Amino acid sequence: MTNDCKKVQQPPEMASPSLLCVAVPLALPDLQYLPPPGDDPLRPLGSRVRVPVGSRQYVGVLVAITPTAAIDPQRLRPATAWLGDEPLLSGQDLDLLRWCAGYYRYPLGLVWETAVPAVVREKGLLPPPENRGWRLTEAAPLADAPALARAPRQQALLETLRAGPQSEVMLRQSPAWDRAMVRRCQEKGWITSWTPPTDPCEPAPLAALERILNAEQSVAVAAVGEQLGRFGCFVLEGVTGSGKTEVYLALAHRVVSERREQVLLLVPEIALTPQLLSRFQAVFGDTVAVLHSGLSDGDRARHWSQAARGALAVVIGTRSALFVPLPRLGLILVDEEHEPSFKQVEGLRYQARDVAVWRAHHWGCPVLLGSATPALETLHNLAAGRYRHLTLTERANGAVAPHLALVDLAAGNAGAGLTAIGLAAVRTVLERGEQVLLFLNRRGFAPVLACVGCGWIAPCPHCDAKLVVHRREARVCCHHCGWSTPEYHKCSRCGAAPLIRIGQGTERVENEVADLFPGQTLLRIDRDTVRRRDALQTALAAAQSGQAGLLIGTQMLAKGHHFPHLTLAVVMDADQGLFSTDFRAAERLAQQIVQVAGRAGRADRPGRVLIQTRFPHHPLLIGLLTGGYRAFAETALDERRQAALPPYSYQALLRAEAKTPEPPQAFLVAARDRCLAQAMATIRCYGPAPAPMQRRAGFHRFHLLVEAPERRALHQLLDLWLPGLKDEVTTRSVRWALDVDPQEG
Repeated sequence: MTNDCKKVQQPPEMASPSLLCVAVPLALPDLQYLPPPGDDPLRPLGSRVRVPVGSRQYVGVLVAITPTAAIDPQRLRPATAWLGDEPLLSGQDLDLLRWCAGYYRYPLGLVWETAVPAVVREKGLLPPPENRGWRLTEAAPLADAPALARAPRQQALLETLRAGPQSEVMLRQSPAWDRAMVRRCQEKGWITSWTPPTDPCEPAPLAALERILNAEQSVAVAAVGEQLGRFGCFVLEGVTGSGKTEVYLALAHRVVSERREQVLLLVPEIALTPQLLSRFQAVFGDTVAVLHSGLSDGDRARHWSQAARGALAVVIGTRSALFVPLPRLGLILVDEEHEPSFKQVEGLRYQARDVAVWRAHHWGCPVLLGSATPALETLHNLAAGRYRHLTLTERANGAVAPHLALVDLAAGNAGAGLTAIGLAAVRTVLERGEQVLLFLNRRGFAPVLACVGCGWIAPCPHCDAKLVVHRREARVCCHHCGWSTPEYHKCSRCGAAPLIRIGQGTERVENEVADLFPGQTLLRIDRDTVRRRDALQTALAAAQSGQAGLLIGTQMLAKGHHFPHLTLAVVMDADQGLFSTDFRAAERLAQQIVQVAGRAGRADRPGRVLIQTRFPHHPLLIGLLTGGYRAFAETALDERRQAALPPYSYQALLRAEAKTPEPPQAFLVAARDRCLAQAMATIRCYGPAPAPMQRRAGFHRFHLLVEAPERRALHQLLDLWLPGLKDEVTTRSVRWALDVDPQEG
C-alpha cells in the first residue's frame, strides 16, 4: 500500500504551518490534520493524538509532520487533542510498523491497532506497578488442613507461597493467581504483604547452568555471543530434547548481565509459555513477563508498558509480542521457528519469524531461530549463506533417540484405533509403570455422522464441511465456523434412524481406551478440555508429574514439552498429510511426526515411537525412518526447486469472498486481467479458483495466485496492481484481502 504522508523528519521550526500525518485504526491511508487548537507544542513522532474521522473520534499515532497538504487545505480539520506528554513508540518502533504495512500491503493504522494493546492505545502507558508481594504467616493452615478441603484455589495459592515469598508480578503469571483468593486469605490472616528485593534487575548467577552445557551447546552460545551488538541470523538445529532452552538461557543471561539489554523470546503456542516462563523466572525473577492473547486486557497492557519502559529483562510471547517496544533490545530468540502458527492468517497477515529477522537487522542485534525440524525456507537460507548454522546432535543428559517403527493399519483395529502391535506395546509400557502418549490430531468424538440407508452425511449449513460429533455435549459442531446444534438422531434426507458415528477423534479414543485399561489414569489434552483459564497449565503439570499413565491429545502435546516418564508415543493416524493438495502438507506432516517422537524417552529410559499408517511403503515415511528429517528436507527442497515453488519463487494470494459465488469470481477475473496487463513476462498468474474450502461461514471464497521468480519483481507488480483493485466497482459487494507469502489456502 502507499500512504499519502511519507516519513518526514520534524525540523526545529517550520516557516509554513505544520500538518500532522496520523495513522488511525481504520482501513484508510494516513490522514492529515491541523495541530490541535491552543498553544501546545508539536509532539514527537510516535505520540498519540485524538482526531475526528467523519462524525467519530479516534485515537491515532503521529507518523509524520509535513508542510504540504495532500488534499485541499480548506478541507483540513484540526486534531482534537494530544494524549500524553511522551511518545508511545520510538522511531525504530514506527519503522517496524511502516515496514510491515509496506511489505504485507496493509493500512498503517491497522498495523498500529494490531501492534499496540487497546488499553495502551486509549490510555497510554500505565503507572508502574507497586513493588509488593505476598508471604505466608504463621497462622496459615497446613496443606491437609480441613479448612482447605473444599477450597482448592486457596490451597493452590498457599502451596505456591510455601516455596517462599512471591512478588505480585510473579504470582499474576502463575495458575495460583486469583485476586479474590488473595484478598480472602489476607482477611483470614493466612498471608501478608511482602516487599521484594530492591534490585530485581540483577539476574541470578548461571554458574551451575554453564557447568552442565555440553560442547555443542557451548559452541552455540559462544558463536551467538560473539555477535552481540550487531546483526547476525543463526539457526539452532537441535534434535528434540537436545537442550535448546539451556542455550537460550545462557545467551539471555549474557545479554542481561553483561550488556544490560533486553531479550525477546517468541514461542508459537500459549501452551509453551508456562514451562519457559518458570525456567526464565528462576534466573531473572520479576523482570520476566509473558505476552499472549490468553491474558486479560489489563495484564497484557501492564506487561507491554513494563517492557516499553525498559523494566523487563525478558519478554516471552506468541507472535504478537514481536511488536512490543524494547528500548534496549539486544537479542531475539524464535523457538520452534518452523511452526505454522507464526503466520497470522487474518488481518495483518505477517510471518512473525520473518519479521523478527527484519527487526533484528534494523535494531542491530542477533536473532536465533531454534528448531528440531527447521522450515524449508530456513534451510534454503542456510544453503544460500544468509544464515549461520549451529547444531545440537545429541540429547541432553545422555538420553538416546527413540526407536521409530511403521505399523500397518491394514492389519485391523484391535481397539481404540490401535493395531494389535500398538495395543500390545501400550499394555507393556503401562505394566512397567511408564507413560504412553496417544497422538491424534483430530478432536471430538467422531468426524462424521452418517445415515447407513441413503449415505447422507451431516453437513455444516454454513461451510463445505462435515459436522463433528461431540458426544459429551451431545452436539454436532463445525470446527471451521463454530456453528453447533444438538446431535441428530435421524436422517434429514430419508428420515432413517439411527445414524452412525464414523471415524475417531480424541474423545472417542479416550472413551475406548478407558474400557481397555480400566483403573488406568487417563488425561486428554485438546482444545475441548482446556477451555477454562489455567486448565492447560494444570493439565500439563499433571502430565509432567506422571500422575496419568495414558496421555491422549492433539498437537498441543506434540511440541516442546518434557514428559520424563513417557517412553512410548503412538501416532494413531499418520496419513492426513500424505495426499493433500497443499504442497506444504508433507513438510508439516514430517515435522509433526518428528516432534511427537521427540516426547518419548527424554529421561533415563529409552523411548519407542509407533507410526500407524495405511501406507507403510510411502516414500515420505520410509525416508523419515531411514534418513531422518534432514534427508526428507533435502528431497522436498529438490522437488520444490524443480516445480519452482517457494522458497524458489515468491507468491501473493488475492482472496475474495461474498455471500454468493458470482461477485468474487467477477472481481478476481477483473483483477487477473489487470495483473496480466501490468505484469512482466516472468510473472505467473493462476486462477481464479475456488478456495480449498469454497464455502466457509456463509461466504463463497475464491483465490487468485500471483507468483514471481524474485521478491523484487513481485513487489514491483504489487505497487502497480493494488491501487487499481480498489477502484473495481465489484469491491462494494466483495470482501477481499491480499496475503503476501501465503502459508495456506
